[in-house]
Amino acid sequence: MGKKLLSLVLSAAMLLTLLAGCSGSKEKASGAKEIYFLNFKPEIAQVYDSIAKDYEKETGVKVKVVTAASGTYETTLKSEIAKSDAPTIFQINGPVGYQSWKDYCADLKDTKLYSYLSDKSLAIKDGDGVYGIPYVVEGYGIIYNDAIMRKYFALSDKAVSVNSAAEINNFDLLKKVVEDMTKHKDQLGIKGVFASTSLKAGEQWRWQTHLANIPFYYEFKDNTKYDNTVLAGLAADQIEFKYADNFKNIFDLYINNSITDKKLLGSKSVDDSMAEFALGNVAMVQNGNWAWAQIKGVSGNTVKESDIKFLPIYTGVKGEENQGLAIGTENYFAINSKVSKEKQEASIEFLEWLFSSETGKKYVTKDLGFIAPFNTFKDNEKPSDPLAKEVLAWMEKGVNSVAWTFAAFPSEDFKNYFGDALLEYAQGNKSWDDVVKVVKDSWASEKAKKAK
Repeated sequence: MGKKLLSLVLSAAMLLTLLAGCSGSKEKASGAKEIYFLNFKPEIAQVYDSIAKDYEKETGVKVKVVTAASGTYETTLKSEIAKSDAPTIFQINGPVGYQSWKDYCADLKDTKLYSYLSDKSLAIKDGDGVYGIPYVVEGYGIIYNDAIMRKYFALSDKAVSVNSAAEINNFDLLKKVVEDMTKHKDQLGIKGVFASTSLKAGEQWRWQTHLANIPFYYEFKDNTKYDNTVLAGLAADQIEFKYADNFKNIFDLYINNSITDKKLLGSKSVDDSMAEFALGNVAMVQNGNWAWAQIKGVSGNTVKESDIKFLPIYTGVKGEENQGLAIGTENYFAINSKVSKEKQEASIEFLEWLFSSETGKKYVTKDLGFIAPFNTFKDNEKPSDPLAKEVLAWMEKGVNSVAWTFAAFPSEDFKNYFGDALLEYAQGNKSWDDVVKVVKDSWASEKAKKAK
């Protein structure tokens, strides 16, 4: 009995030593040794490879990063999710993407990652659960060159009483400023107030998606049955295009005060318009914070970083004085609910590390260039480019950001019908009533196709 007791004591001691050794190892509490991240963005694949190496050094957990080729993410995900070694972290495209992948999305409501969200209304929720966490927000509006605007506001014969672009807070005032700037364009040294409205095929997305978002946001916001404008849009088999005249307000302002004759806009691209802005030939251009790279990259760029600012897209909607930029995301992390609990936990731990550790946050800000919607970032850890800083500033103003409702648009064909109708309108071949009819009819027909 004495030998047996001694043997048990020794065994227990060895077990305690082994456990102590494990607790001091690099491996995370989850116990999983490898996770699999299916990346959506090819342009940042190398950054994620570096992140994975550093994470493995710090924790001992290997992060397998696979990047889908551009435009193939959904196809790649369908193929990879069926494999025995399936992605443990994948990405979904908002509420629409969630509907396709909800059977694979784990509930994240009790995670630190969800608790880090600055605005929890941005998460994808279903009932009491949280199934998608946004990891980057973007914003768009009217980008302006404040050096040109200051030159205008210094004119002794300007038509408005305000003294800076920052004071513009509704469409009527914006219209007065823009039309007066057009009259003074030679004095201001510009060729037009707005950059070209790019209506070339494949280049129309700023109008048939981003600009169209504004009237549909307000239309679906009026539907009190839903507290989410995307869900209201998804439920709409038909639309009123209730704010069509508001869309017309701003679209007419763009094309009538442009550097390019409106009949020639069918040949213009987004690159053309961004170059016009970067070279100082125009004062304003509609685009998002992602446009900074384009502006910066234009040879001969004359716009100083400190002069690049944002205005919301005002259209004449009642109460728009309290409207901010259109801010949202199409990028949400989801955790595969079909993999083991250990792999789910390890995947969540990796994302929490990425958005809360010093190493991870440095990657997010400096290399990925994300405007991350998490409260773990201090002021000196936020993006430094001028448009990203403007988005953050507008988010902190306490005004109402415009949600990205275009996720509810029924199809790419709908957007293209809309864009083509806008081109014909600009060229004088369609009336505005014709455009409204195209938009309403194509929404209904594209919805009907989906219902079959």
